[in-house]
Amino acid sequence: MTMGLCKEAVVVFLLSFVLFVQAEVKRHRNVLVFVGDDYGFESQVYNNKVCKTPNLNALAQRSLVFDNAFTSVSSCSPSRSAILSGLPQHQNGMYGLHHGVHHFNSFDGLRTLPNILSKAGIKTGIVGKKHVGPESVYSFDYEVTEEQISIMQAGRNITFMKEKVAEFFAQKEEDKQFFLYIGFHDPHRCGSTHPQYGQFCEKFGNGEPGMGVIPDWTPVSYSAQEVEVPDFVQDTPAAREDIAAQYTTISRMDQGIQLILTELEKAGHSNDTLVLFTSDNGIPFPDGRTNLYTGGAAEPFLISSPLGRSKWGQRSDMMVSLLDIVPTVLDWFNVRYPSYKLESKRVKLTGQSLLSVVNDDSALAAGKLRSEDTPGGARHGGVPKDAVFGSHDLHEVTMYYPMRSVRTKDYHLIHNLNFKMPFPIDQDFFVSPSFQDLLNRTRSGSPLHWHKTLQTYYYRPEWELFSLASDPQEVTNLANNPSYSGVLSELQARLNAWQNLTSDPWICAPWGVLEYQGRYKYDPQCLPLGNGIPSQLDNSRKTPAVSVRLVTYEYSSTSRSFMFWLTSSPNSIFFDFCVYALFVGFSIVFFVRLAPKRKLEVKIGIDLPSSK
Repeated sequence: MTMGLCKEAVVVFLLSFVLFVQAEVKRHRNVLVFVGDDYGFESQVYNNKVCKTPNLNALAQRSLVFDNAFTSVSSCSPSRSAILSGLPQHQNGMYGLHHGVHHFNSFDGLRTLPNILSKAGIKTGIVGKKHVGPESVYSFDYEVTEEQISIMQAGRNITFMKEKVAEFFAQKEEDKQFFLYIGFHDPHRCGSTHPQYGQFCEKFGNGEPGMGVIPDWTPVSYSAQEVEVPDFVQDTPAAREDIAAQYTTISRMDQGIQLILTELEKAGHSNDTLVLFTSDNGIPFPDGRTNLYTGGAAEPFLISSPLGRSKWGQRSDMMVSLLDIVPTVLDWFNVRYPSYKLESKRVKLTGQSLLSVVNDDSALAAGKLRSEDTPGGARHGGVPKDAVFGSHDLHEVTMYYPMRSVRTKDYHLIHNLNFKMPFPIDQDFFVSPSFQDLLNRTRSGSPLHWHKTLQTYYYRPEWELFSLASDPQEVTNLANNPSYSGVLSELQARLNAWQNLTSDPWICAPWGVLEYQGRYKYDPQCLPLGNGIPSQLDNSRKTPAVSVRLVTYEYSSTSRSFMFWLTSSPNSIFFDFCVYALFVGFSIVFFVRLAPKRKLEVKIGIDLPSSK
């Protein structure tokens, strides 16, 4: 009897504790976001047995770890703008790097997390690398970034970063919710800007003469022989030395993670804060950063939810985009994404909230989460996302090489819009030992120990299609293989639909011009240039051509607009005709009835595909 009462008492205590924690989380609800700089999968979390990341490993033990997470763009500023706005770079306006001569900025009317959350009464802060603008669009309540102090201090000196995080918590009102963004500058290269500190600034703050001291950092060194070389990087002594230096810098970021989590705990917020960790783009090696190949787009992604303890230490293979961060954060705070237009076009998030994935089922059942539409945008709702999209235009201002991509678990399609030109190389990668090694070996005719040549790296076909199951290194292009024509057409149509939904100005490139003003205002079209480049769905296999058309409805009283895009199935014209007929019938019945009451102006443009 006594044992039974003891067990019941323990169960009651545990249930009471869980309910107390959930109640506290519901009342406070905070967010901490870590973003690494050019960081990849160099961690035991992702099966790297050499690079020591004990603090990231510990965070993974209290997180759901995602194995199929991808950035939407492989460049620093554009990726950070997408992380903070939830919109791809071609939609938010941050086409390339923000700093210096590059001088790219997002559109003035863009709504971002710091601004949306500040208006909702949530204190926002950033410590470390910011690298986006303009200030009015990315304004935090508390800022210590490269705009106030050297990026070496703001993003690499983990002791300084820890102190600023403590200052943020000290200045925050006790009961006020917060959103804190930590932008590490590690493990970004610095061979072109601060070569005295090593290729990855691995010597900065290590205590050696002239290097300064970071009190809270215990440097970890690695030999070139022991490192694990990613399969998309050449396996040579020069590349291995490069990777060894990278590992040392990663250890500094890893120790910084723990310092900041300790400050979070001191402030009493370990049990009410959603913690996310990711990186902006792939590692700065061949096929990595500035590429939409897997090496440049795949990202580490961890989410630790205090309402998701049953998911801690587990892994998910669902497809995730960094565009999912904004709807997830807004959902956590129960803040609705604003309704607005950007460059005269209605804005809609294409990312999805991941809370129903990372939180316990009991939290959903208790009503703390909803399975329907949420304030932050689309809800995951238990239906796995089966594709993620990529959009890249520039890195440095001279590096114009626009690419678009769609990736499923089985296939990856890349559209190289500027394929007639060589792929560009950025400044700090050019002077790196890894690239100079490839360049010198190419010039001397020595073996590259790489799965490509510089010639094939520079000059790429317009379309690249890879079977990820049989070709994870993305070596064999299947775009011109007749056996994969159906896969190619389907992915092209999906990519085109996403470009339409996100108002991509490059949607007609490189074969046409997008006309959307004047007499084309309600009927935007891609008009062919006649430059000899086949249109997107009018390729050499002579599949039926599709003219891209938008159907726009505008309320004169509310300025509300709805946009629909219709794409055809190249192998079923009869089916397309039926779909179009149903669409027209629905439009007539529904909108004609609404027009007298709502002063609704209806413009419908439809093109049926024609066989060649």
